[in-house]
Amino acid sequence: MSLLLVGVSHRTAEVSVLERVTVSPDDTRKVLDDLLTGEHVTEAMLVSTCNRVEIYAVVETFHGGLTEVTDVLARHAHAEVSDLTDHLYVHYAGSAVEHLFSVAAGLDSMVVGEAQILGQLRAAYADARELGTAGRVLHELAQQALRVGKRAHAETGIDAAGASVVSEALADAERALGGLGGRRALVVGAGSMGALSAAHLRRGGVGEIVLANRSEENAERLAVALRAEGVTARAAGLEALPAEIAAADVVVACTGAIGTVVGLDDVREGLAGRDTTASPLVVCDLGLPRDVDARVGALDGVTVVDLAALGERLGSASAGRAVEEARAVVAEEVRAYFAAQRTAEVAPTVTALRRRAAEVVDAELLRLAGRLPDLDERARDEVAQSVRRVVDKLLHTPTVQVKRLAQSPGGDTYAEALRELFELDPQTPAVLAATETIASVEPGDPVDQALAVDTRSDAQRSGAGARGTAGGRR
Repeated sequence: MSLLLVGVSHRTAEVSVLERVTVSPDDTRKVLDDLLTGEHVTEAMLVSTCNRVEIYAVVETFHGGLTEVTDVLARHAHAEVSDLTDHLYVHYAGSAVEHLFSVAAGLDSMVVGEAQILGQLRAAYADARELGTAGRVLHELAQQALRVGKRAHAETGIDAAGASVVSEALADAERALGGLGGRRALVVGAGSMGALSAAHLRRGGVGEIVLANRSEENAERLAVALRAEGVTARAAGLEALPAEIAAADVVVACTGAIGTVVGLDDVREGLAGRDTTASPLVVCDLGLPRDVDARVGALDGVTVVDLAALGERLGSASAGRAVEEARAVVAEEVRAYFAAQRTAEVAPTVTALRRRAAEVVDAELLRLAGRLPDLDERARDEVAQSVRRVVDKLLHTPTVQVKRLAQSPGGDTYAEALRELFELDPQTPAVLAATETIASVEPGDPVDQALAVDTRSDAQRSGAGARGTAGGRR
């Protein structure tokens, strides 16, 4: 099984296309469930943000998995697969892992270096885990990606290379208004983006923040938090939009709803009788799909900043050295990830080799017991320990070497050679049980510890305690 990524982002599609494929929180369960109904997808995770929709799937085969994932994405968008083909990108196996790590590091964001994507990836993983669509592969991969993102932000200057889309949009608003100090702001939406927008407005020195939301209770909770920070803030329902727009200098819309929230009539009514030459209005539409009617931008005295405009301006921005440092971190982590994967794949073969040795030792000791039945217990234990020490020493070098060689590309051929030479079957139930134990070892534990296997048989292990012998544990 391998990792498959199918996605569409600000790099490959216009906002109008992203609007069609974006998945609301309410639809996440259905999309993930649909992905797992096919024959080829065994695990799935969905990342849906303001500038990307990506599906990470563990698939049995590439072509079968690709067909199932693209079909689900097209059905959700109410489109034909051919309508999306020009906008989709596909990564497989190592390329998919590298892309996910780059996303976590902020290298693939509209604003390079923005840290918000880490929270979005964490939420996507939490959804997949809660809904039962993330298994062992995606669990380990998502955890690793989050760690890579944290490392990139902590060890490089990528944070300073860019900011969030919210901060860039509000920087545009500040320029258009000649400053945010003392201004009145209306934030439509009280979710994570709304909270982030309010935090940026607070730091910009706005005089008042009104939070309008479908659930006025949620808006009030955010207003309470802002008032605790010393900001004049209050909540309002969506029905009050025209009146609140009339008093606002800047509107930030970020609800994540499907369909228009701030309509043309809402803005027209709010601006009725207002001298927009002396008191212009800036509208930041950060919703995907759009929260604000596209025709609002044509009204006199209204400036609209939306994701399309931000993407056009920021898409080619370069952060120089910080980006190169973050890319180096990603490349190093990708190599380490696959080295660890290859080592883990060798574990069943090493386990099978040690069990084969244990079987041979047990058979010879049993033969010795038959030929020398009068041998005293102490001598018998000394012989058994000596034989096991010899076997352990003989196996030590090949097992250490095969683990080391497995970390390089193509290293699995060495494990295959061991299987052929010793006629090993690493797929027996006992070995699979040992492999599951190895897979559960926490990152950072010594590989030797994970691969250390007791070479005694079950009978020898159960009897060793009664006889007080040390056995042959390596």
